[in-house]
Parts: sequence; structure tokens; C-alpha cells
Amino acid sequence: MRIEQLEYLAAVTQHGSLRRASEKLHLSQPALSEAITKLERELRVTLLDRRRSGARISREGRELLPYMTEVLAAVDRLRTAAGDQRVDTRVIRVGTVHAATSTLLVPAVRSFQERHPGTTVEVLTLQQAQIDEQLAEGTLDLGLVNVLDGDDAPIGLDGIDLLHGRPVAVLPAGHALTARPQVSIDELRLERFVMMRAGYVMHRYVHRAFGPEVPPAAHSTDGAEMGKALVAEGVGVTILPDYSVIGCPLHRVGMIESRPIAGNQTFVTLQLRQRKTLQQPLPVRELQNALAARAAEYRAATTGTSASAAS
Repeated sequence: MRIEQLEYLAAVTQHGSLRRASEKLHLSQPALSEAITKLERELRVTLLDRRRSGARISREGRELLPYMTEVLAAVDRLRTAAGDQRVDTRVIRVGTVHAATSTLLVPAVRSFQERHPGTTVEVLTLQQAQIDEQLAEGTLDLGLVNVLDGDDAPIGLDGIDLLHGRPVAVLPAGHALTARPQVSIDELRLERFVMMRAGYVMHRYVHRAFGPEVPPAAHSTDGAEMGKALVAEGVGVTILPDYSVIGCPLHRVGMIESRPIAGNQTFVTLQLRQRKTLQQPLPVRELQNALAARAAEYRAATTGTSASAAS
């Protein structure tokens, strides 16, 4: 039994087929299949169900996968302990809908880089469906998405809740509505509005909140960061999760303000997603830990502020 045979089977599980796994491993499909066949002979079990439509991990393979994962994790720890720099010089690809970028993602990446200076973190701004698809394909390591009450992670993906909050109205400094403790949907309906494009959770929430009477003179954009920049310039107002606004640079310097939405009972959650049953390399796990630690710091620092915004 060779370690690469276990890695090959894990790759087939991660990518969903022999074809995709062979492409990611830069190995021919017959060579990959033969390596797993030899492992099947040695273990005397069928690890893959091979059909005309393609090969998938078998029931026996799924039952043995946790043990194989433990072996691969032990090898990963051994390589790290031995100073194998290949583990620490990889590229980690993170997909984000640009929620809590300045309040969570950037500080977490900075903290991570201090411990892993040789690892590159590549951040891609994508819509949620694209993030979920690329996580499933294995082209992303981690994803940061917003979810509303009742939303579940797609089959095959795990979701870890990092921050819970409420949608809030985001207003430019000096706007008349900043004099109010909270604003209503009817008041927002009269404003020029910056809408997140279709595919973002806040687009879905705004249509739910406004109903058929979405502001007619609306601008649209991708992601919270551009939305806040447009609000700061006085182009319009928008609605975003409070954790995307409270404590961000534009909020700290007073260029934008947030107000609770009257009658709002919706919660929104920032969720970290990854593929199930996948033993992540050590740097990816440590970036996860950095994100979780930063989320805990942010919650502690904004408990009073976010509580008042959600009331």
C-alpha cells in the first residue's frame, strides 16, 4: 500500500469522478484507475463503483474513507513536523461574496500570513452559487457566503457559522434618515437604492422586504464593498448585513452609517463553507482557525453595537 493510492482515492471522492480527479492530479485516467484497482486487490474490497456513466466511491469505500483520512492527516502532520516546505508554500483559494471583508477576512488573512509567510491566499469575489459549485469541484478551498433563516448548505458541503446579524439600512453620512433610531421599508422605498445583483442573498432579502415595489431608480452592483463605496459617495442607500458595516473603514471614519430596519425579524449569517469528508491541508485548517478566531474577536468587540442595531 502506498500513500499516493490513498491520496488518489481521496481525490476521486473530492472531485466526484475519475475524470475530474485525473485532471486535478495531472495523471492519466487509466493510471489512476489501475492504482486504485491495486489498492482494492490488497484490501480485498471494492472501493469504486465503475459504471458506464463513470466511477464513484462505493459503500465499502465510504466506510473505509475515515480511516484513510486519518492516515493522510498523520502523513500531513509528519511532513509538517519534518519541515516539508511543500505543505507551507501552496496557494489557498478563498471564494467570498464580499461580506465582512474588512471586518473579518482581511484581519484573518493578515494574522494567518504572519504564521505562514510562504503561503499565498488568493481571494476571489464570486456569487454564492459559483462558490458552492467551485467548492464541490475542488477549485476552491474555502468559501464565505451569507445565508438567511432556513438556508441549508448544499449536499456535499459543510457550513460553519462565523457571524450572526441583521440586515440594516446603510446610509451616507449626513443623510436625513440618520436622525432616526430606525428606518422603515416605506422610507427606504423613496430613496435611490443600490441593489446587490441577482445571485446575492441581499438581493433576495430586498425583494422579500420591498415586495413588488422595489425602488424604481435603483443602481446595482456586485458585493458589499462596492455597495458601501457607492453609499459613501452619496449615490444612494442600500441594505447589508450589520457585520459588513459596523467596524468597517468607511463606518469608522464616519462616511457611512447604519440603522435598524423597523419590523425586521430576519437573521443573516456569515458562513464558512468547505467540502465534506475532505481532509484539508494544515495551512487551510489554520486559515479556518484564523477566520474563526477573528469572528470571535469581532463578536466580542461589537456585542453592544450590533445588539442595538438589531433591536
